[in-house]
Amino acid sequence: MNEITTLCYIERDNQYLMLHRIKKEKDINAGKWIGLGGHLIPSESPDECVLREVKEESGLTLISFKIRGIITFCLEGQDAEYMFLYTADDFCGEIIECNEGELAWVDKERVLELPLWEGDKIFLNLLQEREEFFSLKLCYRGDILVEAVRNGKEIKKDKYIY
Repeated sequence: MNEITTLCYIERDNQYLMLHRIKKEKDINAGKWIGLGGHLIPSESPDECVLREVKEESGLTLISFKIRGIITFCLEGQDAEYMFLYTADDFCGEIIECNEGELAWVDKERVLELPLWEGDKIFLNLLQEREEFFSLKLCYRGDILVEAVRNGKEIKKDKYIY
């Protein structure tokens, strides 16, 4: 069965709130830096999911957020995952300790220096470069990105490695 997830990059003072995934056992994202989000529960919309997941992982309540894209992840031998990608620019509350990793505000220009999934670099650049909604398909063989397709057109390897 296909998975449906959300991911949100919270923005403040030209920084993103990033989660360094170092606490969870058997974590496909172990050691990587990602935004906040997770799996939809039954009867939950993507908007409801991103609000709940951000609150659970950070203690923050989103006030202003926007869906920016849909990412289809293909992992060899597994069903596809569909991820709703968000950004948020207003929130309230105090950051709490996260049981999945360490939270840190990271300057946007330094984010690509962190240990990230190769495909995350593509959509992080799209978030910075464009305002319009996009669709992205990322196919992996293990940890290696083997195909990237944006809005139905393949992205050449030299175009997405930043």
